[in-house]
Amino acid sequence: MQEMARKKVVLRTEGLQSDSTCSSSDVRLRVRYGECQRNIALEVGGYALDGCREFMASTVEGSQGTEGALICAPCDCHRSFHQRMVEPEAA
Repeated sequence: MQEMARKKVVLRTEGLQSDSTCSSSDVRLRVRYGECQRNIALEVGGYALDGCREFMASTVEGSQGTEGALICAPCDCHRSFHQRMVEPEAA
């Protein structure tokens, strides 16, 4: 499968406690949700993706605790169908 260049969206930042002995006590991670992996042809026994390249919450800013914040606006599926990537954040 061919890799797409633009497929990442930053949704939230998590702070984790570092287990190393260096002076930095916080390691910040960026959680990104990329391409939708939902198989839309499952009912007919095939395999096809809908082409949604990035997760965008269907609610307006400030509504992060709601159920609508977990639904993708372009493809109308749950965030769990999108590829999750966790990366250390550059300081």
